[in-house]
Amino acid sequence: MTRGPLRVALDQGTGHSGDTADALDRLSGRAKAAADAGARLLVGPEMSLTGYNLGPEALAALAEPADGPLSGAVAAIAADTGVAIVHGFPERADGTVYNSVQLVDAAGTRLATYRKTHLFGDLDRGAFTAGADPVVQADLGGVRVGLLTCYDVEFPETVRAHALAGTELLVVPTALMLPFTEVPERIVPVRALENQLHLAYVNRCDTEGDLRYAGRSVLLAPDGSETLRAGSGEQLLVGDVDPDAVARVRREQSYLDDRRPDLYRTLTV
Repeated sequence: MTRGPLRVALDQGTGHSGDTADALDRLSGRAKAAADAGARLLVGPEMSLTGYNLGPEALAALAEPADGPLSGAVAAIAADTGVAIVHGFPERADGTVYNSVQLVDAAGTRLATYRKTHLFGDLDRGAFTAGADPVVQADLGGVRVGLLTCYDVEFPETVRAHALAGTELLVVPTALMLPFTEVPERIVPVRALENQLHLAYVNRCDTEGDLRYAGRSVLLAPDGSETLRAGSGEQLLVGDVDPDAVARVRREQSYLDDRRPDLYRTLTV
């Protein structure tokens, strides 16, 4: 059965770091703009509700449970605008803090919360505990959506795990800093191509402390081609994801079907 496209908005921008009220106000405006453009899903960067480069103490002070007030405020924005939202936040659970992203649907229902599994440098390791679940998914309007965060996508195993689990659109909120532009420009397109899935990589583009974020957000098709590509400044990009394209591309040549798992056992140690 042919499914209709899922229109996705990539929000390459954030509110003032450390100011959750400003972040929520900005998100409300972006969600309304996305709705006006016909989008059904809005994706922001990593730690979009709080900021990322704040230090462990500040992040811990801003951390909330997955069903806390921040989540509730995002759910209200989603329900008000009729747009599903992926947002990033510091999640407090199990006596620790995780670098998390959450998907709420257009009715404001929490569908999935993912905890970043691959921590990057002292910024991550000093503030967060690594998550333990590599594949977190949810169905959104008939499309199987998977979640990763920033550094996770740079490991081929994580994206392959999503492809094998049936992810059709992989959403990756990101806070990638300069000079690492080879990630959005070279690595991420290969991840989409080799796993034959749609991939939305949504990065920050501003300055935070001593970090200058790279921007270059991109929405990629299952053949690795660019559906959308941002520059280095703040943008709201809107484009369509065709879920049936995944099956079409894989019918032509399926990397997944042609795998030889019996040869790869040494790669798991």
